[in-house]
Amino acid sequence: MTPRTADRPQPQMSIEEFEELARRAPEMVRLEFINGKVQVKAVPDGNHGQIVMWLLKRCMQQRPEWSLFPEQGLAVESYRKGRARPDGVLAPEEYFVGAGEWSDPKGVLMTVQVTSKDADTTRRDRVEKPDGYAAAGIPVHLLVDRDACCLTVHAEPEGGVYRAVTTRPFGAVVELPDPVGITLETEKLKDYAE
Repeated sequence: MTPRTADRPQPQMSIEEFEELARRAPEMVRLEFINGKVQVKAVPDGNHGQIVMWLLKRCMQQRPEWSLFPEQGLAVESYRKGRARPDGVLAPEEYFVGAGEWSDPKGVLMTVQVTSKDADTTRRDRVEKPDGYAAAGIPVHLLVDRDACCLTVHAEPEGGVYRAVTTRPFGAVVELPDPVGITLETEKLKDYAE
């Protein structure tokens, strides 16, 4: 058990109750279940969506055998007791066919999170989600931080945390480690920061 998980409070509800709640939520509401708490995922603005599209194109150009799936639900955290919707999930083409709303993260190569303009961004996007993705064994997590104008690459998941974390400013050339192996020239991201 990692120090971050040792003092977690009891979950607000069971996974089954959360999944039922998420199924019944209105279409414009996206729910996640992180660290035992129901969270509402912010509706993305235009710049957020443009960053995801920019990254999707880079992935397609360099690794056409893979797809960057927007908003794919994943069963994450220890023993899959969490449910998250990364802004992007890099996996082999057609990987999620028949998988359902909350897919097993085994085989996922990378998750992508673009920070939102809301009060929970630091806790949710910079701490809780990377921990959940690391606990699920996802090899690479990319955080595109619009507030700090930087990209943070998390790699080498072990014991529920990423052992290698590298941050580079927008404009730098960023190498996404294996198994992703994609190079990002990030100058254009300066246009999408706010």
